[in-house]
Amino acid sequence: MSRLDGSLSLRGLLSGDRRKPTLILLWAPLVLTTWRYYAARVLFAGEPASRPGFLGVPDHAAPLYSFLSTFILLGLVSLAFVTLVFREPLAKSGLTLGDWRFGLKALAVMAPVAVVLSAVAARIPAFQAQYPLYRGAGASVSTFLVHATGYLAYYVGFEIFFRGFVQFGLRESFGDWNAILVQTALSCLVHIGKPSGEIYGAIVGGLVFGIVAFRSRSLLYVILAHWILGVSLDLFICLG
Repeated sequence: MSRLDGSLSLRGLLSGDRRKPTLILLWAPLVLTTWRYYAARVLFAGEPASRPGFLGVPDHAAPLYSFLSTFILLGLVSLAFVTLVFREPLAKSGLTLGDWRFGLKALAVMAPVAVVLSAVAARIPAFQAQYPLYRGAGASVSTFLVHATGYLAYYVGFEIFFRGFVQFGLRESFGDWNAILVQTALSCLVHIGKPSGEIYGAIVGGLVFGIVAFRSRSLLYVILAHWILGVSLDLFICLG
């Protein structure tokens, strides 16, 4: 058997230390493709939320449908994968308070930065054309609160998948930095179709959120920071 044949052998690929990273890297493109086409299309220009025929979801419910679908498909399914397939406690994927002293300090830095970045982005036409995902979010305080709550579900699912399932899951096999870089690449790519500034920002955000998640040993603080970034952007656009 040549060296190339040996390197491509399937023997042992799903056993021992190789099993977990192999399953993660096989599952990630499958679930992301499913999410992109059947849960997140209303978030992208390829399937506008104003198109009422999308899975029979009316205009005002389309973003909420996408938020809930993201929470279930990226979040809950990933947690089920961790517990049922890997047989691991959820704390190993960042579902814990972790180092809450560091986490709160990091959040105290990330939150105001997120608000400032949102205030700047809210003045850019490309962001105004994209957000809020529900165009009627600014109709009333109660409507915006419902929108913001749904958005939180979206970010919980998003962070569980990228920073929890992928990053924490690959840590033992790939090392800290490579695990961060893999999830950063994936989380950046799923932003394609959004304003270019957001895509480049996703690279920086992926690195920062990845470091904070590992350092705090928790997803809680990056979930809140990411949510503050998204909600404050929508709020500034609605108020503008």
